[in-house]
Amino acid sequence: MQVILANPRGFCAGVERAIAIVERALENFGAPIYVRHEVVHNKFVCDDLRAKGAVFIEELNEVPAGSTVVFSAHGVAKSVRDEAQQRGLKVFDATCPLVTKVHVEVGKMRRESREVVMIGHKGHPEVEGTMGQSSDGMYLVETVEDVKRLTVNHPQQLSFVTQTTLSVDDASLVIDALKATFPEVQGPKKDDICYATQNRQDAVKAMAGHCDLVLVVGSTNSSNSRRLKEVALARGVDAYLLDGPSEIEPGWLEGKTRIGVTAGASAPEILVTQVVDRVVALTGAQVRQLDGVDEGVSFPLPKELQA
Repeated sequence: MQVILANPRGFCAGVERAIAIVERALENFGAPIYVRHEVVHNKFVCDDLRAKGAVFIEELNEVPAGSTVVFSAHGVAKSVRDEAQQRGLKVFDATCPLVTKVHVEVGKMRRESREVVMIGHKGHPEVEGTMGQSSDGMYLVETVEDVKRLTVNHPQQLSFVTQTTLSVDDASLVIDALKATFPEVQGPKKDDICYATQNRQDAVKAMAGHCDLVLVVGSTNSSNSRRLKEVALARGVDAYLLDGPSEIEPGWLEGKTRIGVTAGASAPEILVTQVVDRVVALTGAQVRQLDGVDEGVSFPLPKELQA
């Protein structure tokens, strides 16, 4: 039996930056530091930050006047920024730069009087933040069926953007449906789905052909982690999403000879190590790592938090 490790996996540059912003704010200003929404979608990471003094809130009215607040990696609507400014809160923005890119695109499209279709999952904080970049002229679709039902005011002045953590394959289907329904629709100059999401999905596609089971380390509220499970399932491989080694059921491993392991972009490598150790303890499997893309990406911290 073998355990095969996907590569790349786990933390991306945007997640590393977001966590570092909270940790550095705690070091520099002391607890509590308020964080609007989970800074990244991972239970282990958020529990660790709570233990250090981070307080996770959903709305800014939960933050005492004069406090320091961090916006999560998923980004926020303009109205949230305005509220923070009006209340005089000290803000550190941990929005992933690739999400900020989408916000900038939306702003440019709306200034050009173009309506914007956002492809994404309703209720996801990244989608709420992007939809909140304009008070009107925005539409949300998730599926091909949503596109078929979509009515816009100005089909000749229509653009689209996408949530950064979508399935590449699913997004392509929706984009194709948009182009078929609205032939003049225009997309961004560069794909909105982030490099880390695409690389991790590509790694699972490459690994799935060598596996009869895939374990994805990540939390259930992590969009990109759920997509990795879906990518494996779409290739006919059994797949499970789990927060850590305690969730592994021995029955999953029965009759399996090659077990693939990967992790969503918000899941730390320590959890991958623990999951692999648990599988090895249960099965005696040998571990090997696949070759993969060396991402070599990093994003700077806000100047006030740089050492």
